Amino acid sequence: MAAEDEPQLALVLQSLDDDQAQDVVTIPLEGKSSIADHMVIASGRSSRQVAAIAQKLAERLKQAGFGNPRIEGLPVADWVLVDAGGIIVHLFRPEVRSFYNLERMWGFGDGAVGAA
Repeated sequence: MAAEDEPQLALVLQSLDDDQAQDVVTIPLEGKSSIADHMVIASGRSSRQVAAIAQKLAERLKQAGFGNPRIEGLPVADWVLVDAGGIIVHLFRPEVRSFYNLERMWGFGDGAVGAA
């Protein structure tokens, strides 16, 4: 992991934990993709919670000086993507997450790290 990504990744994971995101998985992408260094995948219990998690995460990243993340997928909020530069965060409702199964597509188990 690039040293400059560590504080940003820690903030992302803490924000998800604070907002009760479920089944948080971190997938290191360094060397696998040029889109980002990390992908974080998490679930919310409802579209409303998914939207709230995404908006709070973007707000916290901006307040911490990590720029203004792009958010895609609002207001439907079945699948919301937060592009924070070196970290891409995918937030899903559980049934949408299992349908797309990004963890498998990106090789979960091959260096992916689960978080509480």
